[in-house]
Amino acid sequence: MDKEVLPGIKQFDLNGKSAIITGGSKGLGLAMAAGLASAGANIMLVNRNAEEGTRAVEELTADFGIKAISFPADITSQEQTEAMALAAMDAFGKIDILINSAGINIRGAIDEVSPADFNKVLEVNVNGTWLSCRAVTPFMKKANKGSIINLASTLGLVGLSNRTPYTASKGAVVQMTRALALELAPFNINVNAICPGPFLTEMNMPIADTEEGKKFVVGATALGRWGEMREIQGAAIFLASDAGSYMVGSMLTVDGGWTAR
Repeated sequence: MDKEVLPGIKQFDLNGKSAIITGGSKGLGLAMAAGLASAGANIMLVNRNAEEGTRAVEELTADFGIKAISFPADITSQEQTEAMALAAMDAFGKIDILINSAGINIRGAIDEVSPADFNKVLEVNVNGTWLSCRAVTPFMKKANKGSIINLASTLGLVGLSNRTPYTASKGAVVQMTRALALELAPFNINVNAICPGPFLTEMNMPIADTEEGKKFVVGATALGRWGEMREIQGAAIFLASDAGSYMVGSMLTVDGGWTAR
């Protein structure tokens, strides 16, 4: 057999790798952190709530026996994202993986959402993602390798009413991912995005039992249900590992068939 195909499942091994996950203390961020930890990666969780971060780190360490640390930070701050990258270098000696999972959503009709709220969503979802990418790039360039995974959304690919702040922000993340992928590919840094569909995260709880949630969100998926947290892990492990080494500038949808309709 051709030696190039021999690695097989071993390509998903993350032993010895280090990962930063923003928004990693809960929701999809924590689920992806657990997925990477289960494959052997050491983890830094970045979040604003220090208590949540400490608790999540304790769980990851107990469950997977990897090195995990929490770093409280506001990703909309250049100074704090740069401190985040330096802290990861101090803890692990390298940064192999960055997952930008921190994000917020403010729903409402355009004439009901305030300009301040619109800007707040963009500040976190767009500026925060950009600043985090910017902070780790020099270290990945120096190592001539790395994987950056942005959390976009199916709503960065298609529209939904009463979502102008969120769809605008996630559409920006999609295009940011494509542009940065082209920029960093010469340095052997793979930049991709995961586009989750309807997962029952804390962010989506307010619409879980509404007519909109049942009809236009869950009801619009081919599988007819919310995604389970574990179902985001495979995509994250794939893009973070050698198994995804030929993935550059891709939008990987994990949406139960929501965008297939």
